[in-house]
Amino acid sequence: MRADGVVRVAGIVDPGALGQSEWLVRLRCRPGSVAAIADALAKREDVSWVALCAAGSEITCAVRSRTQEQRDDLLGRQLPRTAAVLDIQASAMLRQFIGGRGHYWAALRGTLTPEQEAALGIDGAPFTEAPVVAREPVRLTPEDERLLAVLADDGRASLVDLAAAADLTPGRASRRLQTLLERRAVHIDVEIAATALGYHARANLLLRVHPSAVKSLGRALAQLPEIAFAAAVTGPHNLHAVAHCRDLDELFEFTSDHVGSLPGLQSMEVSPLLRHVKQAGTLLSGDRLA
Repeated sequence: MRADGVVRVAGIVDPGALGQSEWLVRLRCRPGSVAAIADALAKREDVSWVALCAAGSEITCAVRSRTQEQRDDLLGRQLPRTAAVLDIQASAMLRQFIGGRGHYWAALRGTLTPEQEAALGIDGAPFTEAPVVAREPVRLTPEDERLLAVLADDGRASLVDLAAAADLTPGRASRRLQTLLERRAVHIDVEIAATALGYHARANLLLRVHPSAVKSLGRALAQLPEIAFAAAVTGPHNLHAVAHCRDLDELFEFTSDHVGSLPGLQSMEVSPLLRHVKQAGTLLSGDRLA
């Protein structure tokens, strides 16, 4: 599956652990310009997720800049000055409920037996809800940066490879990696090409929820196997989620029966993804991970 571009394991740096916020951005563009803008955004290391939506006139992306200067340059200068960009909506992530550190979703349901899951140590939710931005940021050393660069290429890299890249002994590399994992500076992510597994209807769900229900509804979304990502955000829609379904009929049933009936929901915009360009730092080629 890895060789076929269906699964990829990578180490993903969390800007929140470095004291930086993550932003979800919607760009409305001139017709005919979205592909070039999306490809340019996908080439940036601080943009981790890029998709085309709204009949090819809109781009959604996740900005995960490591510094405030890098973020301000992209959101405050480069994108507003791009002539083909007609409108920008940027929302700061306030709380992530699911996604990023592995999750169960419909494509994996029933793949392993209960005995196999027990052998892997799967007990309880694989994602732990936590504040998005750490109050005590991690300060990365040059050795950390070299170690993280190797994990970005291959999340299954050996301690020998990590130690060689960071100019450390395997023991010191192991201890430093454990510290980075415990402080959430990096997580080992399993990227899955959903379309290659038969999930052809993917959509952004932009929800307007009563303020008192944001936490409970976000946590309820995190329990639904069709939801790959859910977070509380700033802006007119205070919850953002991504759903993976097999076809549009299944998407309709899911949003109507499961999401639409959740208490506290006031309105919902369903925006199908026409093409996924990048996810969690991995480029896509057709329905496969590049």
